[in-house]
Amino acid sequence: MPRKEFQLFAVGAMGQGMIYAMMSSYISDYYLNVLQLAPMFVLLLMLFARIWDAINDPLMGIIVDRRTTKRGKMKPYILYAAIPIAVLTILMYLSPNLSKSQLMIYSAVVYVLWGMIYTMADVPFWSLPNVMTPNAEERGSVISFGRTLNGVGSAVPEVLFLVIGLTLPKILGTSDGLEYNKTKYLIMAIVTVAIGILLYINTYFHVKERVILPDRKPQPGEPSQLSRIFKCKPLMLVILMGVLSSGRYMVQAAAVHVARYAFYIGPDLTGLSEAQRIEAIDASVSTVKTIFQVCAIVGMFGAMLFMPVLMKKFDYKKIVITTCLLGFVASIFTTLIGWFTMNLYICIPFILISCVPLGVLNVISYAMIGDCLDYMELTTGFRDNGLGSACQGFVNKLGNALATSGIVLMYMFIGLEPEKMLSSTAVVAATELAANQRFAMFSLVSVVPGVSLLLCAIPMFFYKISGKEKQRILTELAEKREAEGIAVTTEA
Repeated sequence: MPRKEFQLFAVGAMGQGMIYAMMSSYISDYYLNVLQLAPMFVLLLMLFARIWDAINDPLMGIIVDRRTTKRGKMKPYILYAAIPIAVLTILMYLSPNLSKSQLMIYSAVVYVLWGMIYTMADVPFWSLPNVMTPNAEERGSVISFGRTLNGVGSAVPEVLFLVIGLTLPKILGTSDGLEYNKTKYLIMAIVTVAIGILLYINTYFHVKERVILPDRKPQPGEPSQLSRIFKCKPLMLVILMGVLSSGRYMVQAAAVHVARYAFYIGPDLTGLSEAQRIEAIDASVSTVKTIFQVCAIVGMFGAMLFMPVLMKKFDYKKIVITTCLLGFVASIFTTLIGWFTMNLYICIPFILISCVPLGVLNVISYAMIGDCLDYMELTTGFRDNGLGSACQGFVNKLGNALATSGIVLMYMFIGLEPEKMLSSTAVVAATELAANQRFAMFSLVSVVPGVSLLLCAIPMFFYKISGKEKQRILTELAEKREAEGIAVTTEA
């Protein structure tokens, strides 16, 4: 595969990462603390909307697999969905002047539509590596590099959060914390979308689909696409691994909440004016959030950079088990330090280590699904690329739904009331909360991810596509394709 194509797919993944991070990392904070929607409404919206969105992934996978257009099987969806995603992302952070009831209806409609349109593009996009090359090693490299730049893209909103948080209060000179936060989030959304969509849509023009099996109409008595997926044991184990690892999403999704309500880094607030308090507290929130993001960059993205080498030398299952157990141990130390000291700086090296398996899982799960599709094609004669990729989308969105719901439940459990924490007349610092409330929020990025990583390693002990068995599958699959006269395009 041409190196330029390899790189431009990853650039598109970076743009997609920017847009998804703008939603997944900040929408719960925006709804709870800025729009100040009722926690129960936010809980139900995010839980049911994301579960519905997760269900849409397999449906989209079925649609993609059933038809090949003149422009390709996967690529057209990327082109058609880009502009609607851009518009809906900005509308999500628009903060219209409506009553609370109207605002809830507006938020629900935009949020659900965003998820459905995003699915329309996400499933085909991450199916592309399976049709770009028939070579498993090359496919793994495409996924690894793509997921790495996807992670880099997800850091862009974090950088904007820090930069805007440190500069906007000085520019606006406002004493209204709510209006300031509304402006900040809208600016972040506009800048993120402007850059992200341009990078993402570029994929359509520079990526070629090569591994396209002939379209086949379902025959009477044949198992359905969903039936084939459920009967593919290795794929079910990868999906179970992903579901059990849902707590890993907390590190990024809950970081802004932890920054608001667990730690304060800044000058003594005594005697400061309200405008000065807003500036100091928001600078602290931006700084703490950035510390978590730096830990994620070094741990998660660092792991992604080494994944191509690791994936060539070691079985995927061994990589998952080893790194997840390492992350679990690191989370134990993070939790103990938080319990006894609530000192963020001492926690940093352990938070960093606990982020390593996040990068590993982000890359390796897609590569493992590719191997499972090889196994499915060999044993059934079908290769459901779109539906296989949709399974990973299902896992990601279900995990995001569970993580976000967990954040809202924590607000309700410890009695945090956003309208009293952040209003037009007062902004509360984390140090002004009870110690048990602060640690409870901190547990979202320490206890929860650690337990989740431990659980997700269990299914891998039963996963068999590795070592000599994997090589056997690839060899027999190549022979089977040749015998059936299935040609794979090799032209650039």
